[in-house]
Amino acid sequence: MTAETPDLPLQDLLAPLASRYVDVENLPWQPSPYEGVEIKVLMEDKTSGLLTALFRWAPGSILPLHEHVEIEQSYILEGRLVDEEGEATAGNFVWRPSGSRHEAHAPDGCLLLAFFIKPNIFIDQSVP
Repeated sequence: MTAETPDLPLQDLLAPLASRYVDVENLPWQPSPYEGVEIKVLMEDKTSGLLTALFRWAPGSILPLHEHVEIEQSYILEGRLVDEEGEATAGNFVWRPSGSRHEAHAPDGCLLLAFFIKPNIFIDQSVP
């Protein structure tokens, strides 16, 4: 199986079809390449690009212009996420079709749960 939860203790000892119970609170926050944006990976398949993760955005942080290769889904747990098309606030959900592009901002900070089928492509190639 290629899907995993990074930093999940004893994951290698589980049977291939066993459920993976994830203690989310004890997973580490990892920095992203973008200042003020951290990620806590809940499940990923590096082979296919599938990703489920929590993202924590500091107030004023920005995710630069990027394209969603496949559908992207975000459920806002705290704060708000803003782009040129609108705003998603705590308790609300936004999804974007494949091929859509935007720059996202978190004016007051944001905590969101996101689901990706494939990784984003960032338009400014100077940032990884």
